[in-house]
Amino acid sequence: MSLHEKLVSSFMVLENQGKLDLDSSIHDIRTEAISSFEKQGFPTKKDEEWKYTSLKPILKYDYSVFPKVETAIEFKDVKKYFLHEIESYKLVFIDGVYSSFLSSTTHDGYDICLMSAAYKNPKYKLVLDNYYNKIANKKDSITNLNTAFSMEGAYIHIPKNIVLPKPIQIVNFYTGSEKEILLQPRNLVVVGENSHVQIIERHQSLSSNVVLTNAVTEIFASKRAIVHYYKIQNDDENASLIDSTYVQQKDNSIVSVNTYSFGGKLTRNNLEFYQDGEYIESHLNGISILNNKQHVDNHTLVKHQTPNCESFEAYKGIYDDASTGVFNGKVIVDQEAQKTNAFQQNNNILIGDKATINSKPQLEIFADDVKCSHGCTIGQLDESALFYMQSRGIPAKEAKALLLYAFTNEVVEKIKIPELKSRITKLIANKLGVKLGFEM
Repeated sequence: MSLHEKLVSSFMVLENQGKLDLDSSIHDIRTEAISSFEKQGFPTKKDEEWKYTSLKPILKYDYSVFPKVETAIEFKDVKKYFLHEIESYKLVFIDGVYSSFLSSTTHDGYDICLMSAAYKNPKYKLVLDNYYNKIANKKDSITNLNTAFSMEGAYIHIPKNIVLPKPIQIVNFYTGSEKEILLQPRNLVVVGENSHVQIIERHQSLSSNVVLTNAVTEIFASKRAIVHYYKIQNDDENASLIDSTYVQQKDNSIVSVNTYSFGGKLTRNNLEFYQDGEYIESHLNGISILNNKQHVDNHTLVKHQTPNCESFEAYKGIYDDASTGVFNGKVIVDQEAQKTNAFQQNNNILIGDKATINSKPQLEIFADDVKCSHGCTIGQLDESALFYMQSRGIPAKEAKALLLYAFTNEVVEKIKIPELKSRITKLIANKLGVKLGFEM
């Protein structure tokens, strides 16, 4: 039995067992989603959007759909995976199950809690009816799979006129209690008018067992809302991640999504922005540093639907050994979206002789009064700069690392949380195999 067939039959079993007996509107959404997935199946390289990324290597396993046992972990054993230098709200999940011991939630003026609670509590029905699964791509089979099976994740609702006093951390741990497991977290983030929130998300395997995470996040930013979202991807070599994030913005809102891909076997980041109002700012930033046979695919879409809006996109990639990077960035400017300012840049450095980068920046412009540009560079380290640094007494390894760090610094500087900036700097240094003698 193929994984596709197993998942379809598993949905029917769970439904018959009453495990998906939730609110009727959510159940209808699930049923429609599994029906779409059954018809679509998993994407292949024949699909234009998946031309450079094959899922075959990660679909050959006999994944458990839900963990059979619950596993507890101690904070001291996972402390290093948190941004523990500052106070924060925390939503922690272990093998897809919420950990109240490691979490810190609240309902004091705003809701930072669980999707499972939102599904079952009538108090949240209005928000779910208005926002849940409203901007997720219903033509995408992987997103439909998540919609059908997802039982848990983060539910974040910030009413208007609130500046959150501390960031939110969403951390998913996988213990290896199952030999091969497929997990599907679902996050919903709704930020009201004039409100401001910072969110850090991480998926972390704690063993060498095979794990495939299919995560979906929907973010809604109301008028004048500010959202800074950070994704840290530095997982085990047997862990793979398909992360789909959908963003809708209203007038004068600012949303930035920052993705740092340093680890994992196969990582696919689908990021889609939809602008629905004037004077909107959208920021998409990413750093990928890969080695061995790692594969990272960053797929982005920014749809300018209204006039007087801006989008800025900067992705940097460093590829060593036999690693593979993919960047496919599309900016669409509708006819009504006059006065649009859109910038897209993808810069890459190949270190290993067998490393590969496939880059495809795209602009589709249907308006005539716009300022749009895109670009892509693929190259190697500047040998003359490397020689100059070595002539000034800097060892070759450190000189190479400093040049590579300088290459990524444009994106690092966009981090708004100082402690997170320091953490990302250290992760970059570790990935480059050196200790940088400074803190950012």
